Amino acid sequence: MKRVLILGAGLVANPMVQYLLGNNFKVSVASNTPDRAKVMVGNHPSGQTIFWEADDEETLDTMVAGHDLTVSLLPYRFHVMVAKHCLKHKKNLVTASYVKPEMMALDKEAKQAGILFLNEMGLDPGIDHMSAMRIIDKIHANEGAVLEFYSICGALPAPEAADNPFRYKFSWSPKGVILAGNNDAHFLRHGKEVNIPTQDIFKNPFEVDFPEVGMLDVYPNRDSMAYRTIYGIPEARTVYRGTFRYKGWCETLDVMKRLNLISGDPFDMKGMTYADMITHQMGRQNSTDIRQQVATFLNIPVTSYALDALEWLGMFKAEPMGRGIDSTFEVTSDRMISRMGLGPEERDMVILQHTFLAGYSNGRKEIIRSRMLDFGTLATNTSIARTVALPAAISAEMILLGKITVKGVHIPVIPEIYNPVLDQLESMNIRMVEEYGLPLTENIA
Repeated sequence: MKRVLILGAGLVANPMVQYLLGNNFKVSVASNTPDRAKVMVGNHPSGQTIFWEADDEETLDTMVAGHDLTVSLLPYRFHVMVAKHCLKHKKNLVTASYVKPEMMALDKEAKQAGILFLNEMGLDPGIDHMSAMRIIDKIHANEGAVLEFYSICGALPAPEAADNPFRYKFSWSPKGVILAGNNDAHFLRHGKEVNIPTQDIFKNPFEVDFPEVGMLDVYPNRDSMAYRTIYGIPEARTVYRGTFRYKGWCETLDVMKRLNLISGDPFDMKGMTYADMITHQMGRQNSTDIRQQVATFLNIPVTSYALDALEWLGMFKAEPMGRGIDSTFEVTSDRMISRMGLGPEERDMVILQHTFLAGYSNGRKEIIRSRMLDFGTLATNTSIARTVALPAAISAEMILLGKITVKGVHIPVIPEIYNPVLDQLESMNIRMVEEYGLPLTENIA
């Protein structure tokens, strides 16, 4: 029986553990949260837990050597460390994280060792790559060109659970969700490169009407330009990757950014209330009538939706924060996490949409659209956990069964990887619904 080592027992680990145990693999979950790991493994005879701290390389080396494949669900900064131990023992590695240059630099050594380091095997990145490449390769096989490409993903509360002013609840890495609001964006739109600095990232969302969900806002997601090369579409005049949010999120986050409420710069907050922090960010002293002060400072109506959201969050209260030297990011994110958790009986959902404008040698053009809508069942069985963990789990299985044989450092953009993984996901009701031959009026813009 093949042995899989899973590093980390975070919010997305459980579906992977259950999948691998259910498919006759021995599974070891190594984590510094042993109670959580033990719940995942339960009493399964093929499962075990190992208490492990991520800086304990001696134990890591022993664990990697004793397993056939390692899956790292650790923060990305640990992946290269893990990869080097996998190289030493000639063991395959799977992660769900973006490939960093330090990982790519191991490609030659991995090939020489006859092993695979498969990265970006989650949802976004992961399912987005695989489902996009399946269509791109089909277009190219039909002597077509990808003229425009939009890829938009969102992990959100189901519509009935989106009941706070942010219309958002955390079902994964809460700090990461908020920190992503500090990214810049770079994309190609109708042949023109567009750079959006972080301070403007939420200012001009566009709308997409998603079936069964409704009208959603879209804002750009990091650097889209690299995907012309990654996806092999140098002919594309538009390459745009974005994030779905319900109405209200972008407006509110823009106001928060204008007030520097998600800044990582520390200052002395000793004795401050939430209202004091807001006045500090405006360079003022008076902590009364905060809502009106903010409206005047930002030159927005005092009745603004974003101010409703901040007031609901408690950011205008004369309530002591109990902080010392700290950052507004930590204060704001902690406040959001405390009020915006997914309830035990509430569902989350994942939505993903690709839109292509394809052109062919005979002059014909078509819109191709691919959509996924997936719901969790409870806060303990989330869609985000399934859609992140299962692609990684399936790919681990395929590698160990010899169905994926490529070597080196890869992401899932080749048919040998994406075809079997997508087929298996579809058997588990995680699927993209593809529509071909749509009129040009169905394009995003």
